[in-house]
Amino acid sequence: MSGGSALIDLRPLTTSPAFARLWIGSTLSGLGGQLTIVAVMLHVFELTQSTLAVSMIAVAGLLPMVAAGLYGGMLADAFDRRTVALLAAAVTFISTALLAVLAWTGLETVAWLFVLSVVNSAANSIVMATRSAITPRLLPRDLLPAAAALQGVTVGIMVMAGPALAGVLVAVAGYAWTYSLDVLLMTSLFLGLWSLPRLRPEGQTVRPGLESLRDGARFLRRAPNIRLQYLLDIVAMTFGQPVALFPAIGAVLLGGGAITTGVLTAAVAAGAFLSSLFSGPVGRVRRQGLGIERAIQVYGLSIAVFGLVLLAATLGWMRPADTGEDSGAITLIVLAAIALAVSGAADNVSAIYRSTMMQAAVPDAMRGRLQGIFIVVVAGGPRVGALYAGTLATVTALWVPPLFGGILILALVGVLVRFSPRFRDYDALNPRP
Repeated sequence: MSGGSALIDLRPLTTSPAFARLWIGSTLSGLGGQLTIVAVMLHVFELTQSTLAVSMIAVAGLLPMVAAGLYGGMLADAFDRRTVALLAAAVTFISTALLAVLAWTGLETVAWLFVLSVVNSAANSIVMATRSAITPRLLPRDLLPAAAALQGVTVGIMVMAGPALAGVLVAVAGYAWTYSLDVLLMTSLFLGLWSLPRLRPEGQTVRPGLESLRDGARFLRRAPNIRLQYLLDIVAMTFGQPVALFPAIGAVLLGGGAITTGVLTAAVAAGAFLSSLFSGPVGRVRRQGLGIERAIQVYGLSIAVFGLVLLAATLGWMRPADTGEDSGAITLIVLAAIALAVSGAADNVSAIYRSTMMQAAVPDAMRGRLQGIFIVVVAGGPRVGALYAGTLATVTALWVPPLFGGILILALVGVLVRFSPRFRDYDALNPRP
């Protein structure tokens, strides 16, 4: 669907059978990965009855995930990327299979759940860094935006369907069957990777190690467009991630409890999914730096609007005079969900441009390391954002972090881009890092 169509461009799937197999495998295995992530959280809570223990799963996995992403990027720039991805996927497969075995035998412990989930996330970081470096070798440059939009579809499916399906499976079939289904779905990723040709990096390679990392850092210093997109993403994720507030918003402010929390979470994913489905015009934009700026500005504005909706709820506007404790204010919940859906769509459009810029402007021999550094940004930004939102909401009110954060995003994006005028002039037909 090319030309002037508003619908997603499916040409990457028909142009490159190898990319199509890899995309299908990544989508199915990603859905399975979401099943395991949610199941492990539920499993840990069942064993400990501690919310703190559940939250520590993400904390424990952060540093290994970042380190693995950086090292995996170096591996992808030194060796055959097909082999690197297959070995990392094998580690993910084994750790998930061990979770299933422990659950089937009744030998699971909190320690084992922590260790295997950390190993799983670290190995998956290597797969992600390597797979992103593989994509430009499978497709012509003009189809990279469409490939990034298809990745948005994958993420939307994972986030919308994964947690809900995991909850149902755990409740109906138990943890063992849930982990086992992930093992089954993960075989599709092996099929996608196994069918790839050998993909050694093009150009001069550097053995993994400190010098390889320094080489990547030196390139980043000479790549103002790539460097700025990292900074813009950090700003957006730090000040525009109110997800940590959703449980309190559902329980205290808007009402509806867990249902409202689920609606708000799903709204973000739904926005990303829909923006990918109607991403045809996105792939035809040449000034992708300007596209990133505008998309993040829309993101900041939508987060600020979400804060205004929470402020309205705090002041008692549009709430029924007599509501039950869990009935919620439907109008406010709908408005909040719309604002979050717009934020998800804007973030996805920004991600399409950022991914395309990374894959088109960065030399092949450097792509793995730059993707590894990007994983640090993607993994660290939302966690810093959760700390910002949680801390500020604790000392002020629930509406303050999104409203103040959205305004701050608009201001910082304007300042950063103003000092980097070449970013707005970035031309997709003549990509420069």
